[in-house]
Amino acid sequence: MERLDYVQIIKLAWKEFDGDRHEIKRVFDVSAKVSTNHVYKISFYEREPVFAKLSEYGQFEDFREDHIIINNLANNLEYPYQMFLAQSLVKRNELFIYRYHEPDRSAWLVFYNPILIREKMPRRLNEKQIRKLGRELARFHKACTNVSNQLPLSSKNVVVDIQRLRRSINKNEIKMCDKHRETILRQADCFLENTDRINATKEVEVIPVFVDWNIGNFSVTGDGKFYSRWDYDWFRMSSRVMDFYFFSRVVSDVGDRTVFSYLVDTLMEDRFMMFLKEYHRIFPLTEAEVLLIKETYRFFILNYVIKDGPYFFRTYYSNKLIKEAYDTYFPAMDANYRVEKIMKTLKM
Repeated sequence: MERLDYVQIIKLAWKEFDGDRHEIKRVFDVSAKVSTNHVYKISFYEREPVFAKLSEYGQFEDFREDHIIINNLANNLEYPYQMFLAQSLVKRNELFIYRYHEPDRSAWLVFYNPILIREKMPRRLNEKQIRKLGRELARFHKACTNVSNQLPLSSKNVVVDIQRLRRSINKNEIKMCDKHRETILRQADCFLENTDRINATKEVEVIPVFVDWNIGNFSVTGDGKFYSRWDYDWFRMSSRVMDFYFFSRVVSDVGDRTVFSYLVDTLMEDRFMMFLKEYHRIFPLTEAEVLLIKETYRFFILNYVIKDGPYFFRTYYSNKLIKEAYDTYFPAMDANYRVEKIMKTLKM
């Protein structure tokens, strides 16, 4: 299928947003080359630049809902996070979202104001940095919790997403061999049974979470405090422990990697225990939330690697990660993950 002309779509969107007031000078592709989403920097002759986030992936309604919630969050976060999130452009008091449509495909985009960037976290953190990061995430989660009741409701939840995955498999909308089909359905059933046993829908509070905390997605101050964040691909309203897996990767002994995998092992490292201990001191976790950590990892693999991976990741990464899910991720989850270690660390 021929690729859409993204630059032309951006120009059409800007004309609808701003009319002929500010002429576009140039459009730069600044996308990360991992996902199928696209980010462009737009320069003008007589105004400051803006950024455009453009996607063909998923559902327009989900994209719209997520960005409305994110924009409300950006406008309501309390000090010191009131400037942490990149803010979208608004037209006549409503978030501006442009939808481009052709008979057999669509694309949609939002515009963002530029956001200041300070320091990226090092590829491998020392113990002092790990402890600081644990405390900082706890404070940020507290701030998100404080405003969660002010945010628009989300139609998505983890149970609905896993049920969608099961329906897609049963309708053969996701192509896989019989062995893999059985594996995914079994893992989906495990997720549904275990979250029901935890009584997660009632025992676990729902807050805004960003899931993907790759060190390329946020910046920090010189003393390790969150300064800015600009990537919202996997944003959702869910449990705060949904954020933990990526932080386990950030603080892992191996550190940030150019060639990446999604192994469960980082959740069991002593360095992550150190991170959790500091987090728990600031914003204590409940037993139900600790029990949910394994299930959020299972959900991540099922939803973002198996269900959405072929649409979100570039083909090379998607094929690699899906193969590893069957060969490594699922077997290692039961073999290597021990919730007792976390319970002991947190003295629960």
